Amino acid sequence: MSPSAAVPADHAGLLATARRALGIEARAVEALLARLDGRFVAACGVCLECPGRVVVTGMGKSGHIARKVAATLASTGTPAFFLHPAEAGHGDLGMITRGDAVLALSNSGETPELVLLLPHLKRLAVPLIVMAGKTDSTLGRAATVALDVSVPEEACPLNLAPTASTTATLAMGDALAVAILEARGFTKQDFARSHPGGALGRQLLLHVEQLMRTGDALPRVGAKTRLGEGLLEMSRKGLGMTVIVDDTNRILGVFTDGDLRRALDRHIDIHSATMGEVMTSPCRSIAPQDLAAGAVHLMEVYRITALPVADDQGRLIGALNVHDLLRAGVM
Repeated sequence: MSPSAAVPADHAGLLATARRALGIEARAVEALLARLDGRFVAACGVCLECPGRVVVTGMGKSGHIARKVAATLASTGTPAFFLHPAEAGHGDLGMITRGDAVLALSNSGETPELVLLLPHLKRLAVPLIVMAGKTDSTLGRAATVALDVSVPEEACPLNLAPTASTTATLAMGDALAVAILEARGFTKQDFARSHPGGALGRQLLLHVEQLMRTGDALPRVGAKTRLGEGLLEMSRKGLGMTVIVDDTNRILGVFTDGDLRRALDRHIDIHSATMGEVMTSPCRSIAPQDLAAGAVHLMEVYRITALPVADDQGRLIGALNVHDLLRAGVM
């Protein structure tokens, strides 16, 4: 079959079906708003008061959603993991211990593999949160808290494949995780510590002092230094700027490629002009303890490519440019 023959001709029909599916799923999520009541608050309380882990479980498509909910909880400050209910009866049931809480996902509320867990949970006195399409089901009646995630119809035109129901369950799981996150006072820094290998982790954990250039790598001159000598210093250090300092190393200003263009526009004599005459003063700087992401923000807002690093007294102790941030993966 040629590539052109493989493409359905009814483009309008495809788009209409997709719009119908998205509309059904959007309405399913919106319907959850009216169900956020005391039961949801109670479910949050179970997770917040749990001294152990939140064990999230589900079978089939609900199992896929359960894995994601467990991952979201774990990454936002609530110790959690996914337990496959079919494996639970073959040894993995020992993963649930006293002090844990269980979050079970089941559209029917009658999933046999989950129902078989109930005697064990009762024996351990483990609280059970259930997200189900039928709260008067076996699982719903046995739950400490049952959350209604029912939908009037699936997005599947046959009303069979779990689509709107899994979307609603996922949304409720996200709502639960986010509510708990805020109740715990979970911060960006806490999130970064759970994601040290990701881009967000680098943005939130890397500080300026870990990236800045120091010592002989710093481009610096005095205010009375001739412009020609300042240009040589800027070229030697390759930072795209040179910092102008006084006798105590306090930052007076900076000189960049942009300042050079402006000086040439003014017909400044490169050989006689001093750096104090052509520098930008006052200038932007950053503290060594600030996050590297803060340096990115300053560069983006003020359209600059390099920053001096100053101590509490305004003295030059380092510098970094956009390339340093790119190499560190912060940008």
